[in-house]
Amino acid sequence: MADLPPLDPDEPTPTGPLAGVVVADFSRVLAGPYATMLLGDLGATVVKVEGPTGDDTRTWQPPTVDGPDGPVATYYLSINRNKHSVVLDLKDPEDLAVAQQLAARADVLIENFMPGSTARWGLDVDTVRGTNPSIVYCSISGFGDAGGAKLGGYDLLIQATSGLMSLTGDPDGTPYRAGVAVFDVMTGLHAAVAILAALRHRDATGEGQHVKTNLLSAALSSLVNQTSAYVAGGVVPKRMGNAHLSLFPYEPLPTGDGELIVIAANDHQFRRLCGAVDAPELLEDPRFGSMVERTRHRDELRPLLLEKLATKGAQEWFDVLSAAGVPCGPINTVDQGIELAESLGLAPVVHPGGGPGGVRNPVDYSATPPDYRRTPPALGADTDAVKAWLKG
Repeated sequence: MADLPPLDPDEPTPTGPLAGVVVADFSRVLAGPYATMLLGDLGATVVKVEGPTGDDTRTWQPPTVDGPDGPVATYYLSINRNKHSVVLDLKDPEDLAVAQQLAARADVLIENFMPGSTARWGLDVDTVRGTNPSIVYCSISGFGDAGGAKLGGYDLLIQATSGLMSLTGDPDGTPYRAGVAVFDVMTGLHAAVAILAALRHRDATGEGQHVKTNLLSAALSSLVNQTSAYVAGGVVPKRMGNAHLSLFPYEPLPTGDGELIVIAANDHQFRRLCGAVDAPELLEDPRFGSMVERTRHRDELRPLLLEKLATKGAQEWFDVLSAAGVPCGPINTVDQGIELAESLGLAPVVHPGGGPGGVRNPVDYSATPPDYRRTPPALGADTDAVKAWLKG
């Protein structure tokens, strides 16, 4: 563990399972900051190291909320709670010395610089582990540190190069990106899991290690059945709009007054669906007797279901199908998604440090719940405190 006292004695002492763990966060934009926010939620002391102009996401606006020093990007707010911001210009010898001191005393260091570039600052894994052999050093890149070392790592590039965009959109239309940076988030999750596993190993053996992940590898893993279709089966999946390659029904279906997501992912659910829409004859049809057959004959089954669904509106069918145990749901806007979570008692909104609202950590712990003690920091808000803390 880092030999450092609490950074801010005036704050509530973190009580989570990572209380006392110091994270030197040299990452920026999304994947790394998302990972370190999750660690901060669990009690880690996260020191966010920023250059003089700050994390790029501070300028990714609109939308914004009003802050004491002007508009603050909601993008930045979404991934930077429970952190302390210190501004260090790594080209300045004094600031670089502070950065190296932080690395020497941290439990975890996470960075997403271009592979190979940290050596110029003495912040590469070999140098840092030379002074801090128990550190867990996490590197995130776009395309790995071999042949793709010089390629920029942006989520849109990964959505394109991994194949996701080839799967997203109408079959005869233009490929689309997902509406959120899915692979940055997935990579951040993988990084957080890797760090936790490495800390477990460190606690058992005293030995740190270097863990690495990259957006392309995380993307290929996250494409799950789609990459498996090719790797295991030799099938190259194609765009199918909102349809599913291996399941039917598993898509939005039009009702009397709008679309409703309807899912029958196994034979039991299909039987319940047929009962709810008063179509027992579908159960007797050999074309629809199994998931394989229903998927094979989706073009024949779809109009039969649509004929039944046209008799009621989406909300009425939602009530009927839900009562019958058929998974279904409306296509909500983001605000409606938050409202749904609130109506289900999931309490999705938190106010870190009493500041602007954010979305809570999605995991419930019976003994060590996440806390939201610090609002996302203003640029350099903790520079003096961090420098004094490291000298203490």
